Amino acid sequence: MGDEKDARFLAHHSSHLTHHISYHKLTMTATASRLFTFVGGDSGPWRVRKMVAVVGEALAPVERVDIVAGLVSQSIRATWLLRGVTSNERYVTREEKQSLLAKQQGLGRAESTLAALIPIRKNSAWWALSQDERRRVFEDSSHHVATGLRYLPAIARRLHHCRDLSEGEPFDFLTLFEYAPIDADAFENLVGELRATEEWQYVDREIDIRLERR
Repeated sequence: MGDEKDARFLAHHSSHLTHHISYHKLTMTATASRLFTFVGGDSGPWRVRKMVAVVGEALAPVERVDIVAGLVSQSIRATWLLRGVTSNERYVTREEKQSLLAKQQGLGRAESTLAALIPIRKNSAWWALSQDERRRVFEDSSHHVATGLRYLPAIARRLHHCRDLSEGEPFDFLTLFEYAPIDADAFENLVGELRATEEWQYVDREIDIRLERR
């Protein structure tokens, strides 16, 4: 009788473990499909025009940047690797999301030969805020979405979340912007407006990497 109970116990927990492993693999696969690695070094389609440490510690200078869909081995010849995953829009209402979807265009447009990769890290005070408090700062005070909408579709953007991978990543967010040379002044206005907001008071590290596809 004891052997039967033990067998049922082992079968139950073996099934539970198999389910857990399968779920973990599924989660990792889903994350991998949204993962992008920015490779800073001496090769890649994007030439670095300038790199500026706006706030906090600088990032080692590089000549070119490659953007790879997926994970890149740490053994690759590179000066630095920055990783992040795309995700759903956060801190936005349904109406704001619909407005963004209606106006925004994707990356990779032929005329968008200029780009900016802007990694940022926010301080502990930001992460101590509740979700609704971050929403207040993000939109009610800083008007982040409303500001971005004014520059669509000219300036395309893709946001990558680093903390979704690990809190040990050097940055919390990597934002990639692409635009045509004719819209360069508009992009300067956009980043200037964003940096003047309450939200940016929580940024304790920011690197501005300007790129040109050539």
